[in-house]
Amino acid sequence: MRRPLIAGNWKMYKTAAQAKELMAQLVPLIADVNVEAVVCPPFTALETVKKLIAGTKLALGAQDVYWEDEGAFTGEVSAPMLASIGCTYCIVGHSERRQYFAETNETVNKKINALLQHNLTPIVCVGESLAQREQGITRDVCRQQLEQGLAGLNKEAAAKLVIAYEPVWAIGTGQTATADQAQEVIGYLRTILAEQFGQDTAELIRIQYGGSVKPGNVAELMEKPDIDGALVGGASLKAEDFAAIIQKSCHK
Repeated sequence: MRRPLIAGNWKMYKTAAQAKELMAQLVPLIADVNVEAVVCPPFTALETVKKLIAGTKLALGAQDVYWEDEGAFTGEVSAPMLASIGCTYCIVGHSERRQYFAETNETVNKKINALLQHNLTPIVCVGESLAQREQGITRDVCRQQLEQGLAGLNKEAAAKLVIAYEPVWAIGTGQTATADQAQEVIGYLRTILAEQFGQDTAELIRIQYGGSVKPGNVAELMEKPDIDGALVGGASLKAEDFAAIIQKSCHK
């Protein structure tokens, strides 16, 4: 049985002081839940949040990473740096990184390998744009992103991944893929993983849905057999909403 994972992607929100306030509200609300959850603050708030979640059920994640361990790469942050401050997860290949910062399947692959080398769990994002969905090439786009992003990994490495299906047209728009639409694509992603790594490994890999996840739609999404959690954006910035999403994922 795959244990659900709820991840909160704060994006470029919350100063360290604001992060402290948010965590003070969130931690008591989820003290008794039995779902794995991770918060991914901006780099500047990681150290603050790490101290506030010590001894709780929350894990710490980053929103991006560079693939070299060190070097003259101004502005970048490496996997060893993230590991050293307590991160256990890191998002890679988010559609906003692809859209605004020239992320490619090849750089996603490099980042995945760097994270795995330092025992960090990659949350690997894939998904199609509205134009691509309207063209009927959702499966082609997702297959290419998954196959190229995970190229060269063995079964043991693949089993450590989390995949996040995030239709770009549903991110921050208020639109959400229906539970059936999400299950259709996520089920397809699992068949691709089975082709790459074998059915047994594919059954171990958790696949999240991301895209305007809210307390009101998460339960229906989580009822689907291949959906193993959520990558939450805006709702993770509100303690009550994020706690409700975590709580409504407990039944799976």
